[in-house]
Amino acid sequence: LITWDIIRYSMSRGFYHVGRGSGANSVVAYCLKITDVDPIELNLYFERFLNPKRTSPPDFDIDYSWKERDEVTDYIFKRYGREHTALLGTSVTFRGKSIYRELGKVHGLPKSDIDRLTGNPMAEKDRNGITRHIYSLAVMMTGFPNIRSIHAGGILISEKPISCYTALDMPPKGFPTTQWDMYVAESIGFEKLDILSQRGIGHIRDAADIIRQNRGIDVDVHRVDKFKKDKKVRAQLRKAETNGCFYIESPATRGLLKKLKCDNYLTLVAASSIIRPGVARSGMMKEYIYRFHNPDKFKYIHPVMKEQLEETYGVMVYQEDVLKVCHHFAGLNLADADVLRRAMSGKYRGKQEFQRIVDKFFENCHARGYPEETTKEVWRQIESFAGYSFSKAHSASYAVESFQSLFLKAYFPLEFQVAVINNFGGFYHSWVYFNEARRQGGNILLPCVNNGEYKTCIKGKSIYTGFIHVAKLESKTGKGIVEERERNGQYSGLENFIRRVDPGMEQLILLVRAGAFRFTGKSKSKLLWEAHLLQKTSKALPKGLRLFEDKHKQFKLPELLHDPLEDAYDEIELLGFPVSMSYFDMLQTSFRGEVQACDFDNLIGKKIRVVGLLVTIKYVKTVKGELMHFATFLDPSGEMFDTTHFPGCLKKYPFRGHGVYLIFGKVVEEFGYASIETEKMAKLPFQPDPREG
Repeated sequence: LITWDIIRYSMSRGFYHVGRGSGANSVVAYCLKITDVDPIELNLYFERFLNPKRTSPPDFDIDYSWKERDEVTDYIFKRYGREHTALLGTSVTFRGKSIYRELGKVHGLPKSDIDRLTGNPMAEKDRNGITRHIYSLAVMMTGFPNIRSIHAGGILISEKPISCYTALDMPPKGFPTTQWDMYVAESIGFEKLDILSQRGIGHIRDAADIIRQNRGIDVDVHRVDKFKKDKKVRAQLRKAETNGCFYIESPATRGLLKKLKCDNYLTLVAASSIIRPGVARSGMMKEYIYRFHNPDKFKYIHPVMKEQLEETYGVMVYQEDVLKVCHHFAGLNLADADVLRRAMSGKYRGKQEFQRIVDKFFENCHARGYPEETTKEVWRQIESFAGYSFSKAHSASYAVESFQSLFLKAYFPLEFQVAVINNFGGFYHSWVYFNEARRQGGNILLPCVNNGEYKTCIKGKSIYTGFIHVAKLESKTGKGIVEERERNGQYSGLENFIRRVDPGMEQLILLVRAGAFRFTGKSKSKLLWEAHLLQKTSKALPKGLRLFEDKHKQFKLPELLHDPLEDAYDEIELLGFPVSMSYFDMLQTSFRGEVQACDFDNLIGKKIRVVGLLVTIKYVKTVKGELMHFATFLDPSGEMFDTTHFPGCLKKYPFRGHGVYLIFGKVVEEFGYASIETEKMAKLPFQPDPREG
């Protein structure tokens, strides 16, 4: 009821939310609109929500837009009282490479030595007596408390004043915070509420607002049942056209969607959990894809697996599957099965209790007469994937949000991409989403003092890059430009702008170099000359505009040379990417590859040369401990393609930072998904900046 009260309030404010967690397995939660997941439709495992042996209460994770979460938190504290409400504290422990960085500082090592030690502790530990001492301390300190912090979203509400149970801190966030963590809270008997934030909801909310402003259309983003059946949405999902869509835009997920030929909600629910590291690491992701396409060509490892996991072809995909297998296959009671699940998810501290249950798992299997190989394989699958798995309700909640994003991208692609850009949250850097908007027909324009906004905006099909993207431009200046324009109309020219905004020379130069005054029809060089002359003599108006504009003396400058490459380099420096031309236009070579990404499906097994702009790299270690990479590139048309770089190739042809690469390799496919196995690679040089040299 407390959760419902929070949802009721946030819906009255027009806030979007996503309800997940084990509570989403409850049909009551669905009816109260706490979640968007129908547990009957999905046949969710009720015992994951409540069972007679469960020792901890079920929980709800409620996601809000990152812009609205603080208002919801403020409501909870006001509604239930600050004396009875507190944020949940947590203790950050010493772990991983951070220990070496902290100990390096304590021992007074130079930054270069600390970076080297932190980068590869095992290789550096025997460098000298100090590094050996640091290494021995690090081993002993692992797991010890480092600093106190705040839980990502946990809030406690108590009948008695919260101070009856704990001393409280008042961190900069401004809400009382407990001095103990979730484990202590649970042992006392508290049930925490998780009020979390994510940018995916912000994409959806802002996209709806932008569509209303740009097209005059009101979109109801909650009609998910309609979206699930929409042919255009399903076709887009099948093609993995998911750039910007919540949770399904990463290279690995795009590849999985193509391999599964995913075009429906239930398959997407499974894919949302299969992509988690554990399933892939156990080798069962590949097995799942094979069984998905060949349901009659595999054998279940045991009849119980067919009985309990037929929906997922005998593969453990969800947390509930761990419960089912432990309970029905190994004969553990639901309490022990749940402890096992929670321990593997990092939510249980009792190591002795955990080991007792593990031993009981193997003892029960032996008593039931299972072959040892079967028992070990089932345990291997449980052990390798349980710590990374989602509950089915969690995956279903994410899939709902993914379908909302897919619908917006399918029917309002430009407005959707602007919303993604303005929320600064996605798998890729902002420039990738600008590229996606251009690929989908948008006209990407530089910032403009007369048409642009502080954040990126769209007018028709023209997308004006926001002032927020201009490096070193102060937010006060960016917002002030828009506020002054809204009060007193558009700027007639550079002189008029200086008098009304008084930005200061440094800020003015940034705006000129970013192309924000191109409406004047003057070159940047001429505008910079004028800026220096005008800034010395112009004064900001304290009130309103002058009745009559007095004009400064006009100087006639000689015709100044200008190369479009200068603009591109200015844009890269100030915005992080070129707008007036592409990276490919900046290359010294005119070669754009023998083929484009769209041709790969027809070239399986053939060796090709392609040119691609590096988007992202995934670093992976092989079973031998060697480094290999999976990379994603954009071809000259803006389409993405993926490459694999095995250790041998990587040693000879390493990546050399962001840029455009010439790639030679073989086109390979797996379950219909084409990519390149790289054999050779070289970074292509750009034409130099004409102003240098």
